[in-house]
Amino acid sequence: MDEYIKTFPEATQKILIEVRDAIRSVVPEGTEETMSYGMPTFKLNGNLIHFAAWNNHLGFYPTPSGIKNFVQELAPYEGSKGAIKFPYHSPMPLELIKEITLFRVQENLAKKKKGS
Repeated sequence: MDEYIKTFPEATQKILIEVRDAIRSVVPEGTEETMSYGMPTFKLNGNLIHFAAWNNHLGFYPTPSGIKNFVQELAPYEGSKGAIKFPYHSPMPLELIKEITLFRVQENLAKKKKGS
């Protein structure tokens, strides 16, 4: 993940680090940080969250359920059923990113409980 972040201009690196740190602050110990599909990825009982830097926005990929459960909060942003675009010209919604990540943690932990 660090190597990926280092490939971007300083301003973009700062945003990527803020987003990574926001996610780190709410995931439980044992959550894996890796690269998947060429993007920084957090895994906990499967994929949790992906994010990636693009020219004009940060792509945030919390799976379709992570978007569906935050439709109102995400309304100001462009997106699709599995992705949200957070433009660089606006402040990163770090608290919203944390909330969505926590939702995904709970979802994946519940999935694990059902499977055991």
